[in-house]
Amino acid sequence: MVPVHVVVVGCGRVGSGLAARLVDQGHTVSILDKAVKAFRRLPEDWPGTALVGSGFDRDDLDRAGASQAGALAAVTSGDNSNILTARIARENYGIANVVARIYDPRRAEIYQRLGIPTVATVTWTIDQVMRRLVPESVVGEWSDPTGHLVMVDRQLPDHWAGKRLRELGLPGLATLVAVTRAGHPRLDVADLVGQEGDTLHLAVLTEAVDTLERHVAGP
Repeated sequence: MVPVHVVVVGCGRVGSGLAARLVDQGHTVSILDKAVKAFRRLPEDWPGTALVGSGFDRDDLDRAGASQAGALAAVTSGDNSNILTARIARENYGIANVVARIYDPRRAEIYQRLGIPTVATVTWTIDQVMRRLVPESVVGEWSDPTGHLVMVDRQLPDHWAGKRLRELGLPGLATLVAVTRAGHPRLDVADLVGQEGDTLHLAVLTEAVDTLERHVAGP
């Protein structure tokens, strides 16, 4: 796993927990929040950068290092703010791995169709955000009793958009089981063509996880 710089917008329970988890994994983190007191949720010895500011203010994002960021999470308490921040991150800074927290599941589905990965509050966990921010750190979501077979989730890399997803499998090592597209799971994966925002669900032998990651990531 290659460490990246991550910008987290919102230092509530999720944002602070996410920032701490990312730092523990070796990433550098800048966290933005409009309220200074929000930073009290961070560990006392947290080594990242905490800045008072807004996720949709370009000056604040520049101070947070958005131009060098490999990922951004918008996890404030406002749907509109989170979506605006996510769109700025994608469209103005070209950040590849972006996720927005959305309270309204119906709106989340709309934004998924726009290619912005979202997680609605009803299904929210820090692990879900981690899978979208640093997909190469994914480990098994489920493991069989022997520990030799795991299920992993992976965001579709941009270069797979427009390609047949059946080519993602590795004979004898990994199989694409399902695809979540625009908030809906799909099992008819044999003839599906990749679209931006797809989440891949793959069954893979434990010893082949790294091989699968390299195959999906491509050149």
